[in-house]
Amino acid sequence: MTEPLFPADSLATLRPRLAGLPGPDEAAATAAAARQASLTKPPGALGRLEDLAVFMAAWQGDERPRIRTAQAVVFAGNHGVCAQGVNPYPQAVTAQMAANFRAGGAAINQLCRASGAALSVVELELDRPTGDFTQGPALSEAELLDALARGAAALDPEADVLLLGEMGIGNSTVAAALATSMFGGGAAEWVGPGTGADHAGIQRKITAIEAGLARHAGRLGDGFAALMAFGGREQAAICGAVLAARAKRIPVLLDGFICTAAAAMLAGFPGDLLAHCVVSHASAEPGQRLLLRHLGKPALLDLGMRLGEGSGAAVALGVLRAALEAHNGMATFAEAGVSGT
Repeated sequence: MTEPLFPADSLATLRPRLAGLPGPDEAAATAAAARQASLTKPPGALGRLEDLAVFMAAWQGDERPRIRTAQAVVFAGNHGVCAQGVNPYPQAVTAQMAANFRAGGAAINQLCRASGAALSVVELELDRPTGDFTQGPALSEAELLDALARGAAALDPEADVLLLGEMGIGNSTVAAALATSMFGGGAAEWVGPGTGADHAGIQRKITAIEAGLARHAGRLGDGFAALMAFGGREQAAICGAVLAARAKRIPVLLDGFICTAAAAMLAGFPGDLLAHCVVSHASAEPGQRLLLRHLGKPALLDLGMRLGEGSGAAVALGVLRAALEAHNGMATFAEAGVSGT
């Protein structure tokens, strides 16, 4: 890539830069696959652990990839669509939970400590929610570009892997709206309970999304247009971080439904902009499995989780570390003096 993604003064400036993002190192991937074939185990016996090792080799450009620095980032934002009663908790909880992350008291803090990831929290104008998408666009072009740039700026360029998560009261409604606008189907297919909405709350979500789809029909050309119509600042920041990681060829672990729906806004652009991303888990939110089918990406774990915060990504990091320990530490048949045939 010859030109930095950000700053960009317009989406028209940003779009052509996406074409310059690098792809995987196929030679490193081939070498890693050959190493896997020579290790003291039946071919394929470690299943997706073998695939993960080759995946990491391709993006690190090294036959023996390693994780020295794992970075976890949680983006937090608030949403105007909460005016439609889609949230069982007040928006003040977003800032309160962000403070809990900083204080070390949330699930993500414990999971990052267990898996060896450094956690940071990026609060995105929590005192200024996005626009109510049932009444107008959620974000202006300038606001979208700012959130994308802030997401990109959060990346540690020395990280070996990036874990992404989010926090934002109302953002399961935003995620369902983004997914519906991008992949079609009825809003009811994508909507779930989020933080615990009852039947009436779920119906309010559906009604709000349908109103938003009707209002923004004809304005939805691609993922950036969808983010302006429906998105939160944290969803846009996730996209910015994914793009910045791609520019540095840093692999990404996406969290559950909300995080994956945000990243999915990049799926329609040329260059397979999610090729460096692994979906950590199949969230219990019903839209996640549908989303994974549309993206053609299998989830790494299925633990019935639906917390958000990057919690599934932190658990998946432990699996990724295990994959690399096996890949790098196992003896080959020749080294062990074991017949491979």
